[in-house]
Amino acid sequence: MGSWLETSIFWVTQIVMIIGLIGLIVPVFPGLVVMWLAGLGYGIVHGFTTLGWVVFALLTILMLIGAVIDNILMGAGAKQGGASWAGIGIALIAGLVGTILFPPLGGILAAPLAVLIFEYYRQRDWQKAWAALRGLALGWGLSFLARFAIGLGMMGLWWLWVWKG
Repeated sequence: MGSWLETSIFWVTQIVMIIGLIGLIVPVFPGLVVMWLAGLGYGIVHGFTTLGWVVFALLTILMLIGAVIDNILMGAGAKQGGASWAGIGIALIAGLVGTILFPPLGGILAAPLAVLIFEYYRQRDWQKAWAALRGLALGWGLSFLARFAIGLGMMGLWWLWVWKG
């Protein structure tokens, strides 16, 4: 990294990767996609060597795994807590709408509130509704940990690309 341009490309990509990593705190923020886009942008601007293509393929696989794990863990946690599939779907929609209308905290508040209200309405039992909410929260926490670990792996692969590329 000798030139000013190369240093600038590195730092812009690094900042976008960090934004993506921090954005993983918000469940509906596509942090892994943002990190993937940073890697794609780096490759387009810096050029794809053989190592670059291999790393970018791995970044793509990790991003897709992160998207699947995210949905599985959150849904499984809520389901284990007693939430219905309809309640889980409503919570996901409420989280998405809340994030769009009231960023960044709207989704964080809307999803659990939606599952709590829906499950109370469905079962007429506050204890069962709270259990569904706790399950959703546990799945949310596990999902965040998994996505954060994947994000760190993506960043590490990109650093390898920068260092060896």
